[in-house]
Amino acid sequence: MSKGDYYDTLGLSRGASAEEIKKAYRKKAKELHPDRNKDNPEAEAKFKEANEAYEVLKDADKKAAYDRFGHAAFEGGMGGGGPRPGPGGMGGGNADFASAFSDVFDDLFGDFMGGRQGGRQRAARGADLRYNLRVTLEEAYSGLHKTINVPTSVQCESCKGSGAEGGSEPTACPTCSGMGKVRATQGFFTVERTCPTCSGLGQIIKNPCSACGGAGRVQKDRALSVNIPAGVETGTRIRLAGEGEAGMRGGPPGDLYIFIEVKPHEIFTREGAELQCRVPVSMTVAALGGDIEVPTIDGGRSRVKIPAGSQSGRQMRLRGKGMPALRGAGTGDMYIELAVETPVNLTARQKELLREFEDLSEDNNPETKSFFSSVKSFWDSMKG
Repeated sequence: MSKGDYYDTLGLSRGASAEEIKKAYRKKAKELHPDRNKDNPEAEAKFKEANEAYEVLKDADKKAAYDRFGHAAFEGGMGGGGPRPGPGGMGGGNADFASAFSDVFDDLFGDFMGGRQGGRQRAARGADLRYNLRVTLEEAYSGLHKTINVPTSVQCESCKGSGAEGGSEPTACPTCSGMGKVRATQGFFTVERTCPTCSGLGQIIKNPCSACGGAGRVQKDRALSVNIPAGVETGTRIRLAGEGEAGMRGGPPGDLYIFIEVKPHEIFTREGAELQCRVPVSMTVAALGGDIEVPTIDGGRSRVKIPAGSQSGRQMRLRGKGMPALRGAGTGDMYIELAVETPVNLTARQKELLREFEDLSEDNNPETKSFFSSVKSFWDSMKG
């Protein structure tokens, strides 16, 4: 039976680049792999043909010979080192398949099965830690220096993190010979996986440290001094490099992340660098105007002039009286919102004065007059 054209086998045109050849083979290998086509007896044969084609076309010299002489380049003494039929008719046998398929093994499976990198793993890095810190709005305004206690794993002082007792040294793992990985042949594949004996470290400890049980670290509460910058807000994250959990057997430590939560304030509300303060004023001050004192977040006071005829909801801005920006980009403003308060628990005389005032106030409530004029027009239109 004559062989098919190698370019047609991979779905390529002549003159395809090395990258195109590799990409086409990777696609065919996924599509025709026997494990994915258990119900298709022809898939394995096509899979072998694709492998044979790739073995030739991936090599620049073999490709040039094939482009010139076709299949005859590898038959009848033409030389060229091309693939030779192996058991079952597969070009180059299993060894040639492994050579071809190894070029794309990492592309197909990534690092999931270890790829072709080999070598033992580094000592495991310690885990990152999270610490939630609540601060007041005043502390967020000024910044603070605070000591926190963090329960964590620290390097064992007895063995200096090695995990071995009395100054002894870890030895190479006999299962993987110190490589941290073991290999197993599964059909066409040679698969690498993490060594189950040493968990990929490549070393075992015959005489583990009595203080840490061979882990190289112990549980301990640590007191850390932390600088909280001015301007932090809820959700701000502060990273302390190397202050996380110690690594296993001398591995590098993780990091500590401090997440800030700013407590609600009884007077101020915050939006970024701006502050809002709702200030109640009496009906007479709102009507006649006057001066009031309002608090500021730094503990001071600011005098604010209330214009005559002010309504509830009116806002006034105090420049530079808000929160500092976290990274030194200035200071926000503070907004005063007036809440005109209706008097309660009136005496008889106060009620009498208010009724008298109401009788004289026909032209003093323009918004009320405008609203009810609109209401009258609406009702009239509905009647029509």
